[in-house]
Amino acid sequence: MVKPILYHVSTLPLRYQPTLLLQNQIHALQLARRRVSADYPDVLLLLQHRPVFTAGRRQNDTLAEEERLRKLGADWVSTSRGGQTTYHGPGQIVGYPMFDIGRMGLSPRTYVCYLEKMLQKLALDEHGLAHYPSEHTGLFLGPTLKVGSIGVQIRHRLTTHGFAVNITCEPTGWFDQVVACGLADVKAESISGAVGKDTSVEEEMPKVVDVFGKIFKREMRELSGEGEDEIMALIAGVEEDARRQGEWLRGPSIASA
Repeated sequence: MVKPILYHVSTLPLRYQPTLLLQNQIHALQLARRRVSADYPDVLLLLQHRPVFTAGRRQNDTLAEEERLRKLGADWVSTSRGGQTTYHGPGQIVGYPMFDIGRMGLSPRTYVCYLEKMLQKLALDEHGLAHYPSEHTGLFLGPTLKVGSIGVQIRHRLTTHGFAVNITCEPTGWFDQVVACGLADVKAESISGAVGKDTSVEEEMPKVVDVFGKIFKREMRELSGEGEDEIMALIAGVEEDARRQGEWLRGPSIASA
Protein backbone atom coordinates (compact mmCIF):
# COMPACT_ATOMS: atom_id res chain seq x y z
CA MET A 1 0.00 0.00 0.00
CA VAL A 2 1.41 3.39 -1.03
CA LYS A 3 1.42 5.81 1.87
CA PRO A 4 0.28 9.42 1.48
CA ILE A 5 2.66 12.34 1.18
CA LEU A 6 2.56 14.29 4.44
CA TYR A 7 2.58 18.03 3.78
CA HIS A 8 2.85 21.09 6.00
CA VAL A 9 2.11 24.72 5.08
CA SER A 10 3.89 27.45 7.05
CA THR A 11 2.07 30.79 7.15
CA LEU A 12 4.88 33.18 8.16
CA PRO A 13 8.00 33.65 5.98
CA LEU A 14 10.82 31.55 7.46
CA ARG A 15 14.51 32.37 7.69
CA TYR A 16 16.50 30.31 5.20
CA GLN A 17 19.29 29.01 7.46
CA PRO A 18 17.00 27.45 10.12
CA THR A 19 14.88 25.94 7.33
CA LEU A 20 17.98 24.43 5.72
CA LEU A 21 18.85 22.90 9.09
CA LEU A 22 15.26 21.62 9.36
CA GLN A 23 15.59 19.83 6.02
CA ASN A 24 18.82 18.18 7.13
CA GLN A 25 17.24 17.11 10.42
CA ILE A 26 14.25 15.53 8.67
CA HIS A 27 16.64 13.87 6.18
CA ALA A 28 18.59 12.37 9.11
CA LEU A 29 15.37 11.12 10.75
CA GLN A 30 14.22 9.49 7.51
CA LEU A 31 17.61 7.84 7.01
CA ALA A 32 17.73 6.55 10.59
CA ARG A 33 14.20 5.14 10.40
CA ARG A 34 14.88 3.54 7.02
CA ARG A 35 17.73 1.54 8.54
CA VAL A 36 15.33 -0.25 10.89
CA SER A 37 12.02 -0.37 8.99
CA ALA A 38 10.07 0.84 5.97
CA ASP A 39 7.90 3.04 8.20
CA TYR A 40 9.14 6.54 7.42
CA PRO A 41 7.21 9.30 5.65
CA ASP A 42 7.66 11.25 2.46
CA VAL A 43 7.30 14.89 3.56
CA LEU A 44 6.52 18.08 1.62
CA LEU A 45 7.16 21.45 3.26
CA LEU A 46 5.43 24.43 1.62
CA LEU A 47 6.47 27.88 2.74
CA GLN A 48 7.78 31.34 2.01
CA HIS A 49 11.21 32.60 3.01
CA ARG A 50 12.32 35.93 4.36
CA PRO A 51 14.38 37.74 1.66
CA VAL A 52 17.48 35.67 0.89
CA PHE A 53 19.86 35.06 -2.00
CA THR A 54 21.20 31.51 -2.17
CA ALA A 55 24.08 30.10 -4.20
CA GLY A 56 24.22 26.52 -5.45
CA ARG A 57 27.14 24.16 -6.07
CA ARG A 58 27.84 25.63 -9.52
CA GLN A 59 28.24 29.20 -8.26
CA ASN A 60 31.55 30.92 -7.53
CA ASP A 61 30.38 34.16 -5.91
CA THR A 62 32.98 36.60 -4.68
CA LEU A 63 32.97 38.10 -1.21
CA ALA A 64 32.25 41.47 -2.82
CA GLU A 65 29.10 40.08 -4.46
CA GLU A 66 27.96 38.56 -1.18
CA GLU A 67 28.48 41.90 0.58
CA ARG A 68 26.56 43.74 -2.16
CA LEU A 69 23.57 41.43 -1.85
CA ARG A 70 23.52 41.66 1.94
CA LYS A 71 23.47 45.47 1.69
CA LEU A 72 20.23 45.20 -0.28
CA GLY A 73 18.60 43.96 2.90
CA ALA A 74 18.54 40.22 2.19
CA ASP A 75 20.40 37.30 3.72
CA TRP A 76 22.94 35.38 1.64
CA VAL A 77 23.52 31.63 2.02
CA SER A 78 25.78 29.19 0.17
CA THR A 79 24.06 25.82 -0.30
CA SER A 80 24.75 22.32 -1.62
CA ARG A 81 21.79 22.22 -4.02
CA GLY A 82 22.24 22.16 -7.79
CA GLY A 83 22.19 25.39 -9.78
CA GLN A 84 23.51 28.91 -9.30
CA THR A 85 22.40 32.06 -7.48
CA THR A 86 18.68 32.59 -6.99
CA TYR A 87 16.36 34.53 -4.71
CA HIS A 88 13.69 33.40 -2.26
CA GLY A 89 11.29 35.64 -0.40
CA PRO A 90 7.71 36.59 0.44
CA GLY A 91 5.32 36.33 -2.49
CA GLN A 92 6.99 33.13 -3.67
CA ILE A 93 5.94 29.58 -2.79
CA VAL A 94 8.88 27.33 -1.98
CA GLY A 95 8.41 23.57 -1.83
CA TYR A 96 10.83 21.19 -0.15
CA PRO A 97 9.88 17.58 -0.98
CA MET A 98 11.82 15.15 1.21
CA PHE A 99 11.18 11.88 -0.57
CA ASP A 100 12.81 8.48 -0.92
CA ILE A 101 12.95 8.37 -4.71
CA GLY A 102 14.38 4.85 -4.59
CA ARG A 103 11.25 3.62 -2.84
CA MET A 104 9.19 5.54 -5.41
CA GLY A 105 11.07 3.95 -8.31
CA LEU A 106 12.18 7.32 -9.70
CA SER A 107 15.53 8.24 -11.18
CA PRO A 108 16.90 11.69 -10.29
CA ARG A 109 16.13 12.91 -13.82
CA THR A 110 12.54 11.62 -13.66
CA TYR A 111 12.04 13.19 -10.24
CA VAL A 112 13.13 16.62 -11.53
CA CYS A 113 10.88 16.10 -14.57
CA TYR A 114 7.91 15.48 -12.23
CA LEU A 115 8.62 18.72 -10.37
CA GLU A 116 8.76 20.58 -13.67
CA LYS A 117 5.48 19.03 -14.85
CA MET A 118 3.89 20.01 -11.54
CA LEU A 119 4.81 23.67 -12.07
CA GLN A 120 3.58 23.52 -15.68
CA LYS A 121 0.25 21.99 -14.64
CA LEU A 122 -0.22 24.58 -11.89
CA ALA A 123 0.29 27.42 -14.37
CA LEU A 124 -1.94 25.93 -17.09
CA ASP A 125 -4.80 24.38 -15.10
CA GLU A 126 -5.16 27.12 -12.51
CA HIS A 127 -4.22 30.21 -14.53
CA GLY A 128 -4.42 29.34 -18.23
CA LEU A 129 -0.67 29.96 -18.65
CA ALA A 130 1.03 27.63 -21.12
CA HIS A 131 4.69 26.94 -20.43
CA TYR A 132 7.38 27.80 -22.96
CA PRO A 133 9.54 24.76 -23.80
CA SER A 134 13.05 25.71 -22.70
CA GLU A 135 16.37 23.90 -22.68
CA HIS A 136 16.75 25.12 -19.09
CA THR A 137 15.07 23.54 -16.07
CA GLY A 138 12.18 25.46 -14.51
CA LEU A 139 8.90 27.07 -15.51
CA PHE A 140 9.19 29.51 -18.42
CA LEU A 141 6.34 31.51 -19.96
CA GLY A 142 8.50 32.77 -22.81
CA PRO A 143 12.12 32.57 -23.97
CA THR A 144 13.13 35.28 -21.46
CA LEU A 145 10.40 34.99 -18.78
CA LYS A 146 10.87 32.59 -15.89
CA VAL A 147 8.29 32.01 -13.15
CA GLY A 148 9.55 28.88 -11.40
CA SER A 149 12.88 27.31 -10.49
CA ILE A 150 14.06 23.84 -9.48
CA GLY A 151 17.21 22.91 -7.58
CA VAL A 152 17.55 19.63 -5.70
CA GLN A 153 20.01 17.59 -3.72
CA ILE A 154 19.80 13.79 -3.41
CA ARG A 155 21.71 11.89 -0.72
CA HIS A 156 21.17 8.18 -0.06
CA ARG A 157 18.17 8.37 -2.45
CA LEU A 158 16.54 10.94 -0.12
CA THR A 159 15.77 14.37 -1.59
CA THR A 160 16.14 17.86 -0.13
CA HIS A 161 15.72 21.38 -1.55
CA GLY A 162 13.13 21.50 -4.34
CA PHE A 163 11.15 24.13 -6.28
CA ALA A 164 10.02 27.74 -6.10
CA VAL A 165 7.33 29.64 -8.01
CA ASN A 166 6.75 33.41 -7.98
CA ILE A 167 3.12 34.16 -7.10
CA THR A 168 3.02 37.93 -6.47
CA CYS A 169 5.20 40.64 -8.00
CA GLU A 170 7.13 41.20 -4.75
CA PRO A 171 10.03 38.83 -5.60
CA THR A 172 10.74 40.31 -9.05
CA GLY A 173 12.47 43.47 -7.81
CA TRP A 174 14.89 41.34 -5.84
CA PHE A 175 15.55 39.05 -8.82
CA ASP A 176 16.52 42.13 -10.86
CA GLN A 177 19.60 42.50 -8.63
CA VAL A 178 21.25 39.26 -9.82
CA VAL A 179 21.71 37.11 -12.90
CA ALA A 180 19.34 34.49 -11.54
CA CYS A 181 20.36 30.87 -12.18
CA GLY A 182 23.16 32.14 -14.45
CA LEU A 183 20.73 33.09 -17.26
CA ALA A 184 21.75 36.60 -18.29
CA ASP A 185 18.88 37.27 -20.73
CA VAL A 186 16.10 35.91 -18.53
CA LYS A 187 13.87 38.04 -16.27
CA ALA A 188 11.79 36.86 -13.35
CA GLU A 189 8.03 36.95 -13.86
CA SER A 190 5.21 36.08 -11.45
CA ILE A 191 1.82 34.43 -11.79
CA SER A 192 0.14 37.72 -10.85
CA GLY A 193 2.14 39.65 -13.42
CA ALA A 194 1.51 37.12 -16.17
CA VAL A 195 -2.27 37.00 -15.70
CA GLY A 196 -2.59 40.73 -15.03
CA LYS A 197 -4.44 40.43 -11.73
CA ASP A 198 -3.56 39.99 -8.09
CA THR A 199 -3.39 36.58 -6.49
CA SER A 200 -1.91 35.56 -3.17
CA VAL A 201 0.27 32.87 -1.70
CA GLU A 202 -2.61 31.89 0.60
CA GLU A 203 -4.89 31.28 -2.40
CA GLU A 204 -2.24 29.29 -4.27
CA MET A 205 -1.05 26.95 -1.52
CA PRO A 206 -4.05 24.54 -1.73
CA LYS A 207 -3.70 24.50 -5.53
CA VAL A 208 -0.05 23.48 -5.23
CA VAL A 209 -0.99 20.66 -2.85
CA ASP A 210 -3.70 19.42 -5.23
CA VAL A 211 -1.55 19.55 -8.37
CA PHE A 212 1.41 17.98 -6.58
CA GLY A 213 -0.68 14.97 -5.58
CA LYS A 214 -1.97 14.54 -9.13
CA ILE A 215 1.48 14.60 -10.72
CA PHE A 216 3.02 12.19 -8.21
CA LYS A 217 -0.19 10.10 -8.10
CA ARG A 218 -0.23 10.14 -4.30
CA GLU A 219 -2.74 11.05 -1.64
CA MET A 220 -1.81 14.32 0.09
CA ARG A 221 -2.39 14.34 3.85
CA GLU A 222 -1.67 17.22 6.22
CA LEU A 223 1.20 16.47 8.59
CA SER A 224 0.07 16.15 12.20
CA GLY A 225 1.61 15.22 15.52
CA GLU A 226 0.06 11.77 15.36
CA GLY A 227 3.04 9.49 14.80
CA GLU A 228 5.22 12.34 13.54
CA ASP A 229 5.58 14.43 16.69
CA GLU A 230 9.37 14.68 16.30
CA ILE A 231 9.07 16.26 12.84
CA MET A 232 6.29 18.57 14.01
CA ALA A 233 8.43 19.73 16.95
CA LEU A 234 11.29 20.59 14.58
CA ILE A 235 8.92 22.56 12.34
CA ALA A 236 7.44 24.38 15.34
CA GLY A 237 10.91 25.56 16.34
CA VAL A 238 11.56 27.11 12.92
CA GLU A 239 8.13 28.76 12.89
CA GLU A 240 8.69 30.21 16.37
CA ASP A 241 11.96 31.70 15.11
CA ALA A 242 9.98 33.33 12.27
CA ARG A 243 7.53 34.89 14.73
CA ARG A 244 10.41 36.57 16.55
CA GLN A 245 11.83 38.18 13.41
CA GLY A 246 9.16 40.83 12.82
CA GLU A 247 8.68 42.59 9.48
CA TRP A 248 10.86 42.22 6.39
CA LEU A 249 11.85 44.54 3.55
CA ARG A 250 9.26 44.55 0.74
CA GLY A 251 11.90 45.47 -1.83
CA PRO A 252 15.69 45.81 -2.12
CA SER A 253 17.31 48.76 -0.36
CA ILE A 254 18.97 50.13 -3.51
CA ALA A 255 20.24 53.37 -1.94
CA SER A 256 22.44 51.52 0.55
CA ALA A 257 23.73 48.91 -1.91
